[in-house]
Amino acid sequence: MLSYKFRSNIFQIVSFGVIWGCAGLVYSILEKGILGDQTYYPATGNPYRFEDTVFTTFLLTTVLGLVVGTLEAMYLRGLFSRMSLAQKIIFKTLLYLVILVVMLMIITTIYSAVVLKTHLFDSEALHDVRLFITSGAFWRVEVYMAAVIVVSLFYSEVSQNLGPAVLLNFLTGRYHTPREEERIFMFLDMKSSTTIAEKIGHLKYFNMLKAYFADLSDPILRHEGEIYQYVGDEIVISWRLQKGLKDAHCVQCFYDMQRALEHRKAYYLEKFGVAPAFKAGLHYGKVTTGEIGVIKKDIIFTGDVLNATARIQSLCNSHQVDILISGVLLQRLDLSDRCSVLSLGESELRGRGEKLALYTLQPQ
Repeated sequence: MLSYKFRSNIFQIVSFGVIWGCAGLVYSILEKGILGDQTYYPATGNPYRFEDTVFTTFLLTTVLGLVVGTLEAMYLRGLFSRMSLAQKIIFKTLLYLVILVVMLMIITTIYSAVVLKTHLFDSEALHDVRLFITSGAFWRVEVYMAAVIVVSLFYSEVSQNLGPAVLLNFLTGRYHTPREEERIFMFLDMKSSTTIAEKIGHLKYFNMLKAYFADLSDPILRHEGEIYQYVGDEIVISWRLQKGLKDAHCVQCFYDMQRALEHRKAYYLEKFGVAPAFKAGLHYGKVTTGEIGVIKKDIIFTGDVLNATARIQSLCNSHQVDILISGVLLQRLDLSDRCSVLSLGESELRGRGEKLALYTLQPQ
């Protein structure tokens, strides 16, 4: 199975390629509208043929998009991370423009040499390149490329903020019409959060929360979970049933998050004086999923399973355990030799008339 990070990078790189390829097609159509029936470029005098140009432009812009997407995904995603969204987009746009201007100069030189059937450093070919660079056409191309870069980066930032799965659901309209589906939910709550906030102060506590959520995010995404919402110091994580059951992702996610915090324990103790820990409840059931809102749209879940999972998580303190899982979910999971199961009997959940079998898990 491909890792989440690899799939995420591929998704972003391909997204950039698609955006840039579409922008190339739009540019070719606009260029045709401007040049009309002309058979040459006014700036350089080079021959112009729409059929050849549209294919070449589409190919080149797609390749450039893949190059920019690769740079963004593999190397520059975290660049200017301390800046606001607007500042980040402005500075990255300028950086990418410098890179692309150099690439465009190289491509133009090659194109002129091919058209003129000469070598790259021929004076006539270089003269055509100088004419193009100093022409209004070149700067119009740069402005257009800047706009495409801004759109690409904005898409990338929104994708990271919402999560690729959520953004894709919005774009495809998957939940535009409400639908019923089975999902696994994990309600994860920080232990002794009120005490910690009072001890270190609310500003420092907020900075700790940012680091805490960041450290938990990678294991969640690695195990194909969707962060449904943050509620104070609580995270609600969701899986489509088959994804959560596959390789026991929902359970492995819990232990990977514990390991992530343990790995960073020294950092938390040094910076905040405390090392956060959490408890979690897991359950599954049917929910109705759909888009809601007018000014601010969101994809929400409604169903009894959310209330039940919250109640299960609240019983962790009573049973003095870090994880509680419902019997109905446990029956669907193949835990193999990953962990041992301990029955805690049946519990009546607050606000519900029926009792639910609960279990805790211990890694082997």
